[in-house]
Amino acid sequence: MNYSKQEFERLFKDSYPHMYRMAFSMVENADDAKDAVHQVFAQIWRNKPRIANDSIRGYLLAATRNQCLHLLRSRQLQRQMEEELQQEITASENEEREELLQQLRQVIDNNLTEQDRRVLSLHYDDEMTYAETATVLGISASAVNKHITRSLAKIRQTLKIAK
Repeated sequence: MNYSKQEFERLFKDSYPHMYRMAFSMVENADDAKDAVHQVFAQIWRNKPRIANDSIRGYLLAATRNQCLHLLRSRQLQRQMEEELQQEITASENEEREELLQQLRQVIDNNLTEQDRRVLSLHYDDEMTYAETATVLGISASAVNKHITRSLAKIRQTLKIAK
């Protein structure tokens, strides 16, 4: 193959449509297909391999296929790395959440009265309204409100959580 500028431009114009269609069918993305074809031509121009004129079309299609396979492998590796990173982040978040919950349990157990714990448990764990909690405990709804307000203030103070 002759690597004169005019000959190379002719080769590009003649071969590009076939190479692009094949690349697009493999990578299913127009920009990636264009990049793959351009990468093949850039490598050929840089390396100037000895290719017989009757073999050039097969060479270009094989090089395009290989470039697309490389791109697909890179995508797959990137997805795997992103999934692993997401799993690590999720595991880290779960550890932090579990640690915070443990601290919260300790604060509730050590700093709140039995009545405060019962009120919080009925309201938050059992999802009862203030009125329902008051009925179960035999106290007024305003007393439930006071217990919850005081308990949350103690928890914030102990854990130093801003309102």
